[in-house]
Amino acid sequence: MRIWQGGTIRGSINLPAQSLYPAIPTLYTVCKAAGIHTIIWYCGSSQGRGPRAAGWFRDYLASQGDKETRSVILRGGIKGWATAGREYTEWIDEYDASKWSN
Repeated sequence: MRIWQGGTIRGSINLPAQSLYPAIPTLYTVCKAAGIHTIIWYCGSSQGRGPRAAGWFRDYLASQGDKETRSVILRGGIKGWATAGREYTEWIDEYDASKWSN
């Protein structure tokens, strides 16, 4: 299953891990211009791509001397979010419970 087939967290964007690294400077510029101070990274379970992306972005923040912007990881990833109960799933656009059941 592709992660977004069961829905996506409202306001999130899908950035493929394989093309993310070279896009980090642009993403940083866009986030700064939009006044975004916390970027939350996740993947299926946040044990691989999500933490790697958060680390890359955190390194870029340090290289820019940016101490205001945070690069954090969504514990449990989208799978954890999608199975955590209604208070979370109501924030998933196009939520399809059948895609998240074991």
